[in-house]
Amino acid sequence: MTASDHRIARSADGTASDATESDNTASDGTASDGIGPSEGALDRALAIVEFLRANCPWDRAQTAESLIPYLIEESQEVVDAIRSEDARELEGELGDLLLNVAFQIVLAEEAEAFDRNAVVDRLEAKMKRRHPHLFGEGERENWEALKARELPGGESVLSGLPAGLDPLLRAHRIQEKLSGVGFDWEDAEGARLKVAEELEEMRAALDGGDPREVMDEAGDLLFTAVNIARLAGVHASNALARTNEKVEARFRRVEELARDGGRRVAEMSLEELDALWDAVKAEARVRASGDSSAGGRE
Repeated sequence: MTASDHRIARSADGTASDATESDNTASDGTASDGIGPSEGALDRALAIVEFLRANCPWDRAQTAESLIPYLIEESQEVVDAIRSEDARELEGELGDLLLNVAFQIVLAEEAEAFDRNAVVDRLEAKMKRRHPHLFGEGERENWEALKARELPGGESVLSGLPAGLDPLLRAHRIQEKLSGVGFDWEDAEGARLKVAEELEEMRAALDGGDPREVMDEAGDLLFTAVNIARLAGVHASNALARTNEKVEARFRRVEELARDGGRRVAEMSLEELDALWDAVKAEARVRASGDSSAGGRE
């Protein structure tokens, strides 16, 4: 019997017993905990991986570790598709990511480490703990505060952050975790004042000329900038990604204007580049104004 042949039902004390889906489903098809029924469409991804493992030498040779680079790559491609606002592209990239997730589950099942039902059981249990107000188990609480209470004694509230997390994203997550236990500014204004303080310290470090001091103060300034963005309701990683895209698009337009004039940007003076940059910004303002006017028409 494979893991997909039955569902594992868990009692309140955590013990497991074989059960059919109907044991936990009301007559109208709604689960007793309020979560809607599943038609099992995502199980097809698991079935595809099982088929590939049985019939393709390359897929059969893969291990959980050998697939890590593909998992990371596909995750980033999903992010790129989201940011490009291309629904068709996102549809495909989510499928690729789902294949990688399914692969890890099937490999674990083959090793008898855990099965697909255990993955979903843990997900359901976690979401119920983190949303007690939705399941009649308590009042609404801060997500990070709930997570902090679940930690074993002596374990840091900062535990669990992936070692390879992008530094900007890691700064945001550190701040969220600290905020969950009450260590935070009351609002963005406090962080704004801290940014001003860090700017002064950065100026002093630059005047001092010590590279290590400059690096330390630059880090403090960036961390504080993440803080003010977070408290203003903006994720610094997303904000920086948008700015990167904007700057890249504008400079490509600068290069285009330079070529139209028979020039290369590497041969132009800073004053000439500044003039083209200002021209590109003016074009962007005109486009934005036109889009705003068009949006108001019926």
